[in-house]
Amino acid sequence: MVTKKMPPRRQRIWAFLQEFYQDNGIPPTVRDIQKACEISSTSVVDYNLEKLKEAGYINRRHDVARGIEVLDQEGEPISNAPRVQIMGLIAAGTPIPAFSTEDSASSQEFDTVEVSPELQRQHGKLFALKVNGTSMIDALIDDGDVVIIKPSSVASNGEMVVAWLKEEEETTLKKFYLEGSQVRLQPANSTMDPIYSQADNVEVQGKVVTVIRNLG
Repeated sequence: MVTKKMPPRRQRIWAFLQEFYQDNGIPPTVRDIQKACEISSTSVVDYNLEKLKEAGYINRRHDVARGIEVLDQEGEPISNAPRVQIMGLIAAGTPIPAFSTEDSASSQEFDTVEVSPELQRQHGKLFALKVNGTSMIDALIDDGDVVIIKPSSVASNGEMVVAWLKEEEETTLKKFYLEGSQVRLQPANSTMDPIYSQADNVEVQGKVVTVIRNLG
């Protein structure tokens, strides 16, 4: 947003609002602003927030503690939720050829999805895959859902993983179980059989940390 000329105190409040929202994914409280900007009282903060609202920089909801919405140039609330790239399809059923980041980058079908700031802070770098198939339906992951993946080359038994089958050159979404010299990739669908493979033929590429349901 192109800022108009503001008094120095209001400029500090506006700058702090944007910085706090960027860092935390939520707006500050009036007392947060008072403390950070070294303002004598909350009434002074409130006065300047109202002026920012009149100028079209923010919207305010007085019924909640963190009711400040930072607005874009069109006057719409800005979403600060981190976005994760959808890298392609992942099979929850019969394994399909591995997803390609180059193919997905040029595809209009795949885009990005929002995740919570807390999820990204907890797990760091993430990527997303769109589910193709119903083999994980009993784990509440259906065809068309999006799974959020933390890159990892190791997994514990029972964790849901993106597994690359080297000889078959295929990838699949299943629960991982190491059983001696072989790996069992277990679907969460009572009508489907597990995939068994030699351990050295299975490469874990990531672990599922959450799922975004397709409600369409």
